[in-house]
Amino acid sequence: MLRRASAPPAALELLAQARAGLDEAAHLDTPNERYATAHLAALRTAAAVLAARGRPELSPRRRQRIRSAWEVLPEIAPELTEWSALFASGAARRARAEAGIQGAATLRDADDLLRDVAMFLRLVERMLVLQPVLPQPRKEPPDAG
Repeated sequence: MLRRASAPPAALELLAQARAGLDEAAHLDTPNERYATAHLAALRTAAAVLAARGRPELSPRRRQRIRSAWEVLPEIAPELTEWSALFASGAARRARAEAGIQGAATLRDADDLLRDVAMFLRLVERMLVLQPVLPQPRKEPPDAG
């Protein structure tokens, strides 16, 4: 089975930003910074999926409230529903950590999130970048027959 890159450039750029953010988070000293930066890497990873698989809304609807990536992701990629729930549950903590609230995230919270985001990013990279492609049938030479 051959493999080829199939994600659009915007999705690949978001994956690169997520990878860089995850690397940055691993080197930050304070738990709040580590947590917030790792969570942002998860958000960029989700955005890459939305960029690659997102579909424009076809039916005319009145403007609805803005939904988070964690709410939309399960509709676009149902196989990532559990990941969406995990990262959605950490969004309030990330907001507190970004606001600089002392103790919003512990070192263990940050380290656990770093591991989770690393697994999520690897999964999405495999899902988007290396898509299986069936071998193409061999073409007969023009003089065969």
